[in-house]
Amino acid sequence: MAAVTASSFPSQRWSELLDRLGGIARAHADVALASSLAAEDMVLTHAILDGGLPIEIFTLDTGRLNAETVAMIDRIAGRYGRAIGVVRPDPAAVEEYVAAHGPNAFYESVDLRKACCEIRKVAPLRRVLAGRSAWITGQRREQAVTRGELPLDEPDPVFGLHKYNPLALWTQEEVWAAIRALDILYNPLHDRGYPSIGCEPCTRAIRPGEDLRAGRWWWESSDSKECGLHAGNLSAIPVSVVTTKQPG
Repeated sequence: MAAVTASSFPSQRWSELLDRLGGIARAHADVALASSLAAEDMVLTHAILDGGLPIEIFTLDTGRLNAETVAMIDRIAGRYGRAIGVVRPDPAAVEEYVAAHGPNAFYESVDLRKACCEIRKVAPLRRVLAGRSAWITGQRREQAVTRGELPLDEPDPVFGLHKYNPLALWTQEEVWAAIRALDILYNPLHDRGYPSIGCEPCTRAIRPGEDLRAGRWWWESSDSKECGLHAGNLSAIPVSVVTTKQPG
């Protein structure tokens, strides 16, 4: 493959992204990227690590991720020579939930699903963000109805700090144009029809014509598909919930 540089990515998106991330790093010495290890976060990871930006990167290993997702942690270290942080849930809290409700109780109701997300994702995130002044996400507006008015930066009352969404205005096509032009690592699940990647039992490949996040918590209504990491996304829309019996 011929050598590629940021200049080979069409448009000003890449230089704008680097400038934006640099400004965030200057304003917040303690800022961190919370990476899902999906395409958007790999674009941000490349910008940060290849660009030598002083921004910490961590991922939440819920204990229920696909093997392909977990493998991305070592792939990143191998490519960039810099390990990312791995944050895990409290084992006692996980054991208590499983003992009380079963390992897959999240299929039974939205309340039980959100309780699982709270233990495996939200509480660990709250722990790693404690004391920081800002964090960065890979959210984009076109990903879901809950993100249609997502700003580039916003106060985050849920975790009590500032949140930056530097890819908020990017399209899916721009994300993948950057990945191809810059030879950015990406999760192989994307090649198997997973535009959005979360925990293995709560994520499936989407069918042609479906919403980008249709594969996340597919048994619920599309306007409730947030886990609590970005609870503010739900503030401007009415939320309805659909529950079904456990798949299978």
